[in-house]
Amino acid sequence: MTFDIKSTMAEALRLTKAGRLDDATSAIQQALTGKHTEPDKSRQRRPLADTVKALGTLRKAATVRKTTPIDAPVSLKTPGGAQFLTKTFSCHAGKREYKLYIPSHQPQGRRPLLIMLHGCTQNADDFAAGTRMNALAEEHGMLVAYPVQPKTANVSACWNWFNPGDQQRGAGEPAILAGITQEIAAGHKIDPTRIYVAGLSAGGAMAMVMGAAYPALYAAVGVHSGLPYQSANDVMSALNVMRSGTANARPQPNIRTIVFHGDADTTVHPANAEKIADRVKMRQSVTQGQARVPGGRSYARTVIESAEDQTATVELWMIKGAGHAWAGGSADGSYTDPKGPDASAEMLRFFLSDYTS
Repeated sequence: MTFDIKSTMAEALRLTKAGRLDDATSAIQQALTGKHTEPDKSRQRRPLADTVKALGTLRKAATVRKTTPIDAPVSLKTPGGAQFLTKTFSCHAGKREYKLYIPSHQPQGRRPLLIMLHGCTQNADDFAAGTRMNALAEEHGMLVAYPVQPKTANVSACWNWFNPGDQQRGAGEPAILAGITQEIAAGHKIDPTRIYVAGLSAGGAMAMVMGAAYPALYAAVGVHSGLPYQSANDVMSALNVMRSGTANARPQPNIRTIVFHGDADTTVHPANAEKIADRVKMRQSVTQGQARVPGGRSYARTVIESAEDQTATVELWMIKGAGHAWAGGSADGSYTDPKGPDASAEMLRFFLSDYTS
């Protein structure tokens, strides 16, 4: 993540030293969300240590380097007959641009659809290049959409997964993303039983929101380096759960989910991935195994199956030594780790494994 917040950090530090902790918190919130918030004087004053920790997390996030600036063009090759279109969707909750990949390979019958939610400071082209999802879509004959979070909605282009107004059906960003999904499904021959949503980091957290808010719309969720549903309700709690993974998340959506996380991730604590998967361990069968990518990273894979029909309900891939990056991704995009297992291919394998034509 890259934050343009040096002046805001300096102001927040000044306010903290002056004992104005509510004002410092407001400054932090503005730095992360791009929206001015008045300090809530009715709340209990936040301890000095908490505010200092938040500033430390913010400072660390501000210095993380990425390979591709958010506004830099990314070169994407589209094979003959395929299309990578720029679209715009509007509804009562707002407007978002999205890119839509339509493969040249068009099998008979209805096709799958995958919604891909980028991480902070990324955009559609960057995310498509890094995940190589368009190439896999071509192979499987499926459509892939990449909604774009503008800086006007979040200064760092993060999906606002931590805002209560963006965690529920029919409102905020979930309403917009569901609308994009439904618009594509209505305009193309999409199989309504094979619509999926996946994301990285803030996009992974928002994918969990979508699975909870629209369980009848999405058949499965993919989460890479993300966070559980409703694990935060404001910027400060979001920073805390990212840093420590200790927040008590609400019951997670009862939807098939595949999770990838690096065990050396210092941006989003790996405990968040475990909490997404732990929700079903007590009532399902669990198998575990370890392997290594040839010449790359080792990983532990946990498969949680339905006790009734042995269908995989949750898969958790914990990647040894990996940081905050898409496993098996391409260096053409940002936040990728080519040494990891191929998260894109494994997500599609998981998504499509319960479908029989």
